[in-house]
Amino acid sequence: MKAKLSNYKQAPRKTRLVTELVKGRTVADALTALKFLDKRAATPIAKLIASAVANAEKQGEDARELFVKNIAVDKGLVAMRSMPRAFGRSAPIRHRMSHVSVTLGKKVAKVAASRKKKVTAKAK
Repeated sequence: MKAKLSNYKQAPRKTRLVTELVKGRTVADALTALKFLDKRAATPIAKLIASAVANAEKQGEDARELFVKNIAVDKGLVAMRSMPRAFGRSAPIRHRMSHVSVTLGKKVAKVAASRKKKVTAKAK
């Protein structure tokens, strides 16, 4: 129920804007929100969540019961380039990349837990 995207060519700061939107949502809600989001990182994150769902279904889980438990964006490689400047000098340009990892969780029925409390209270 995990999936990872390595060396995604966008800065972690920009990618986190998208991932914070879907954290804690159900898979269906997250994919719907990403479909209509006008950010470049939305499409790769949606593919990553779909990949994690496919991994979960391969293990026998039901996709309707899954939610985005955790989604983390970490720093990846930094490609260095240079920009010509005045008097023959150069300035560095840093092309930052991201590592994104998704963990899906299964919803636990809260109704069963509340019934268990009522039954134990009546038994006393």
